[in-house]
Amino acid sequence: MKDMVADGAGDQVILATGGYDHSIRLWQAHSGLCQRTLQHADSQVNVLEITPDRQHIAAGGYQHIRTYDINSTNTNPVINYEGLGKNVTALGFHEDGLWMYSGGEDFSARIWDSRARAQTCQRVFETNAPVNCACLHPNQCELFIGDQSGSIYIWDLRNNHNEQLTLDLDVSVQHLDIDSTGQYLAAIDNKGVCYLFLLGSGSDNQISSPERMLKFEAHKRYGLKCRFSLDSELLATSSADTTARVWKVSDLIASGDDNGPERLVRRSSSQSSTGTRAWKVANIPPMCEMSNVNQRWVWDIAFSYDAQILITASSDTVARLWSVSPAEVKREYSGHQKALTALAFRDSA
Repeated sequence: MKDMVADGAGDQVILATGGYDHSIRLWQAHSGLCQRTLQHADSQVNVLEITPDRQHIAAGGYQHIRTYDINSTNTNPVINYEGLGKNVTALGFHEDGLWMYSGGEDFSARIWDSRARAQTCQRVFETNAPVNCACLHPNQCELFIGDQSGSIYIWDLRNNHNEQLTLDLDVSVQHLDIDSTGQYLAAIDNKGVCYLFLLGSGSDNQISSPERMLKFEAHKRYGLKCRFSLDSELLATSSADTTARVWKVSDLIASGDDNGPERLVRRSSSQSSTGTRAWKVANIPPMCEMSNVNQRWVWDIAFSYDAQILITASSDTVARLWSVSPAEVKREYSGHQKALTALAFRDSA
């Protein structure tokens, strides 16, 4: 990654940003130059996701999902997924590109056949509040869904069974992420508090069983994103406090392991709510903080493959490429006319 930034190597690097100016920009990551602008008419861009084969990029907006050909000169979408209600807030793909999942403010998560031209929704999971986020377990069988009421749903796609968890009282689940080993689930809420769970097996038709490990104040203001690095060693968070912060997962685990993890009380959607045991709360300093005098709300973040780089998208219209240690801006991507709310990034393995 360092060579890519300094020397311009790596044609496999894809960096895309989107926001409120109704456009998606594809950037040359090492130089900061915009290579192409894609048209996203009639809506802001809420979320971006690159397909596993790196040929297309999907954008979620108001009442639709649009897919673009990354390598074509065509700046218009090649596939439109319509018929959605309200904002699409989450997107992702099966690791083999067999299907796409989405979540949105219409109180639902959906599964789509991304290979079909019919653009029809195959399966729908209904929630009790608008969906803010969703992430797929590495086992490719469980979709974790977070909503504005503070609930996390585990939707087992093998048998359509689901479990519902309560993150905490009077919070909204803003973002979820599962590390690449499938061992840990991170969540961040609207108060800037981050949570770490230990996950059960989630294999052999047994649904994952989260155990509470740690609750800590990542930011003092509204939380927006949390993402693990690919090697599972770092966790990044971002917030309305104008910063992104990086934490060592080993520090978080050590802080949460003093008394052992506590099993989170679960209930199926047909059962009544029950009480939950208390979180282990700790005050943990971040490894580093990405702060810039011009930066505003940091809506999205992404690690490089080797975790040496973090990219941020901010409502000051600029995306930034930071070195993680030390935390320094190495590139800025300027060109959008309004706030950035989404980014997607893939670099060479």
